[in-house]
Amino acid sequence: MLPPTTSPAAATPAGPTDLVRAVRALARASRIVERASDDLSFADYRVLATIDGGEERASRLSQRLEIGKPAISATVDSLHRRGLIRRDAVVGDARASSLALTDDGREVFERMEGRMARQLELLADRADAPEALIAALASLGDAVDLAIEERRTKENA
Repeated sequence: MLPPTTSPAAATPAGPTDLVRAVRALARASRIVERASDDLSFADYRVLATIDGGEERASRLSQRLEIGKPAISATVDSLHRRGLIRRDAVVGDARASSLALTDDGREVFERMEGRMARQLELLADRADAPEALIAALASLGDAVDLAIEERRTKENA
């Protein structure tokens, strides 16, 4: 981790730091991976992946994805209208609904995820250590989840 007085954007005469190069690469790679699907937007994918991962309520989707409730509501409404997710009543809470993928939603989601995974694999194959890169990205996902949970715990304290 960089010391607080060091700017991550500081560049040497030879170019940006490895940290800045990593940020730029992650941004460019995410766009390449996103283009692998013509069925859904990346925002749609993130919502479907989170529902597939066990989050059933829109309010929890909003927290987990760190997206405002209006944006989540619009995405959920769109996915529901397209028949990709269903809303089920939650016993004891008339205002809430439980979200789940429909059969069509699961098929579209799995097809999209497969295309995106293949695109990432093709990118990784161009790296010095493809398996290490994939493992590092998976670990980054775990770190993101931990950071979100820590922030949530801190906000609720």
